[in-house]
Amino acid sequence: MTSELQAGRPAHVIVLGNEKGGSGKTTTAMHIIAHLLHAGYRVGSIDLDGRQRSLTRYVENRRVWAEAANVNLVMPDHVVITRSTLDTVIEANAAEMRELDETIARLSLANDYLVIDCPGSDNNLSRLGHARADTLITPMNDSFVDFDLLGRVDPQTYKVKGPSVYSEMVWECRKRRAVSDGGEIDWIVVRNRLSHLDAKNKRRVESVLAALAQRIGFRSGPGFGERVIFREMFPSGLTLLDLREEGVETQMSMSHVAARAEVRALVDTLNLPGRSVESV
Repeated sequence: MTSELQAGRPAHVIVLGNEKGGSGKTTTAMHIIAHLLHAGYRVGSIDLDGRQRSLTRYVENRRVWAEAANVNLVMPDHVVITRSTLDTVIEANAAEMRELDETIARLSLANDYLVIDCPGSDNNLSRLGHARADTLITPMNDSFVDFDLLGRVDPQTYKVKGPSVYSEMVWECRKRRAVSDGGEIDWIVVRNRLSHLDAKNKRRVESVLAALAQRIGFRSGPGFGERVIFREMFPSGLTLLDLREEGVETQMSMSHVAARAEVRALVDTLNLPGRSVESV
């Protein structure tokens, strides 16, 4: 299908955020970008981690591979924003806000969706990105180490004691968004690298996550399983959604098919408003 920009409607902003590295933010972001592009939508992407630039490298790898293989791959309209080097914190924060707002405004003119990948740390750019979200996706590994950023758990009873540092930061960003334009942030937490085995720890994480979701207001969504294929595709910049494109010759295995289904399930869960995102 092809996409026509809807007059007067700004691009829907999807933000990937988590203060812990290694949770699969960039992989999740790139697969959402590819899904939307293959569905015919115009997508802008913003990398707020100017140091590691994982999403930027993914997009650059994709462009280089496509040129070398002479394949016409769909590409996002990509921008990387680095932290300001101005002398004072006040000046630096103001400059970062100005650059992000200008970038979002410019990309919104030509795109249906904007996907923002935040750094795996708490800084001003990350908070600014979170506060611009219409949809916030927080990937986490299926462990209490990752859960600890969301909530505190009693070690004896596994009862949720309260929100933790990242949840409190999201709460502040939600208030900031409400004050700025009256908007709301739809927050979805997804568990990545799920084991296919039914383990006691897996059930405990699921239980405490459900309890915390009711307490602080997020939705749980399906993430990606522990599949090597997700990590193997980074050097080429490809995603699982590209494997059936002309010129991308890969033997589709059952693992590929299952992983593609995980991507579709995640995008379906997002309930992106105002547009119908077809399965790819």
